[in-house]
Amino acid sequence: MNLQKTLRLSLQWLVICALIGLFSGSASAFFLVALEWVTQIREHHAWIIWLLPLGGLIIGLLYHYYGTSVVKGNNLLLEEYENPQQPIPFKMAPLVLIGTLITHLVGGSAGREGTAVQMGGAIADQFSRWFQLDKNDRKTILILGISAGFASVFGTPLAGALFALEVVYFSKINFKSVILSFAVAYAAYFTVEFWQVKHTHYTIATLPEMNGIYLLWTIGAGILFGLAALLFSRTAHFWNRLFSKYIPYAPIRPLIGGTVLAVILFFIGTTKYIGLGVPEIVKAFSTPNESYDFLLKILFTGFTLGAGFKGGEVTPLFFVGATLGSALSVVIPLPIALLAGMGFVAVFSGATHTPIACTVMGMELFGIEGGIFIGIACVVAYFASGSIGIYHSQIVKGPKYHLYQKINRFRLDLF
Repeated sequence: MNLQKTLRLSLQWLVICALIGLFSGSASAFFLVALEWVTQIREHHAWIIWLLPLGGLIIGLLYHYYGTSVVKGNNLLLEEYENPQQPIPFKMAPLVLIGTLITHLVGGSAGREGTAVQMGGAIADQFSRWFQLDKNDRKTILILGISAGFASVFGTPLAGALFALEVVYFSKINFKSVILSFAVAYAAYFTVEFWQVKHTHYTIATLPEMNGIYLLWTIGAGILFGLAALLFSRTAHFWNRLFSKYIPYAPIRPLIGGTVLAVILFFIGTTKYIGLGVPEIVKAFSTPNESYDFLLKILFTGFTLGAGFKGGEVTPLFFVGATLGSALSVVIPLPIALLAGMGFVAVFSGATHTPIACTVMGMELFGIEGGIFIGIACVVAYFASGSIGIYHSQIVKGPKYHLYQKINRFRLDLF
């Protein structure tokens, strides 16, 4: 390849990164502002929860008539990365945005990562058409979309870039994708900063010195975080299969699910398990949670998304991990904020098979000082969380894959 062609291609990819970062970051900034707005409306008008069935029906009809080609969400991005066929339709972005805002307005339990990643992927893949990119370059484009969406919505550019690479790690990744993933993550992150949209900040004020006893406690907590991730993933898939099996007409699923949710919320008399749950996550860093809080968040989120409402899984995973870590602080002799922070990223690590990205995310959010505790918890949770994560289209290989292959063979030999 001659120098002139190299410079031309380098300039082309720099322009693509800048534009994806700008558009995806701006979309995430708008989404975060709109999400806060609908959340405040719901919090100040509790009666809106009774609109859950109507909100569910609207989402169901939108996707039934306009979004059948994009209803798979994040799994569609992973499938297209593994086997590029058709460009992601741009309509994925507005549909998931509208669906997620409706979900949070009426009181569904969901996150925001799925929305940002899908918007980023849909925006990024339009460049495949405009620049007439081949299948290999389309793979790079999809990584850039995932990276930009994740980095911008959470304010963690390093983790965003690594997450995009790690979630598709066992498919072929070229070196160009690695470099560009970091470039676009920072472009999207600084775009959100330019729009002056703020992210939630968390603090781990006290950190003990790592020793043998604390190492054992950290490993034990990591195992529990991994089991929580396993339960979350299995619960989400269970509700999805159940609704699909018994309610063939898709628009009715969120209608029925919304009705059930509204009735349950009326009887339990609290809204702490709906929406993002950020206030409860922040509280978990200073006040021990009830031992059942993380279980109820798993149940509400799995039911909400399984019924057909829209949103992500990651912020609910943060809630599950932080509240479980907070509850464990009454029996584990580690600072409550440290346990909450460890759980925050470790449950996410287990559910998405991305321990490296989650370790880096923990250090970006809570400080590099706690990196040893966070890293151990993330790796242990990764191995303890089973072979099935929240993304059924994700390819899981490597040490974890071989570990569970051996476990399955042992079971077959035993029984």
